[in-house]
Amino acid sequence: MNIAVYCGSRDGKQEKYVEGAKALGKWMAENGHALVYGGGKNGLMGAVADAVLENGGKVIGVIPHFLVDMEQMHPGATEMIQVDTMSERRNIMIEKADAFIALPGGVGTLEEISEIISHVHLDLIHGLCILFNQDGFYDGMKVLLETMASEEFYPKKTLDSTVFFANTVEEMEQYLK
Repeated sequence: MNIAVYCGSRDGKQEKYVEGAKALGKWMAENGHALVYGGGKNGLMGAVADAVLENGGKVIGVIPHFLVDMEQMHPGATEMIQVDTMSERRNIMIEKADAFIALPGGVGTLEEISEIISHVHLDLIHGLCILFNQDGFYDGMKVLLETMASEEFYPKKTLDSTVFFANTVEEMEQYLK
């Protein structure tokens, strides 16, 4: 299975985020899943990609030309696709992925995972969306989505069947099965 992972191009304030990214990357490689991600070598992006590669897995990076230097394109990726825009990046990642995981990240990660949730809701893509809710990182997003559903702006049935909040890599594994 190809799994798109959206995450920060920075490490974040706490080492636990890097450790979570590494644990996910290791699990992906050990279970034969390929990583589809933003192509950078820094931050959580680099940590998950390095872990996949170190454990014999496949890494597909998708990076816009203008971010090649800024995010320092990962030199070890199995395949690297360079595009012109962020929209192209997102579209290619969606096309290549069977499932979608968000690790902690910033507004770019929020934008990407929001697009996935919207596309799943509109039945434009099939697959599930997992937010790695490491130590409650995505608790606010969970409350917001549940509020949207309770106020009938988002179908509760769709939320319950396609968007999952996992606290551990093991929980993510259960959802993917």
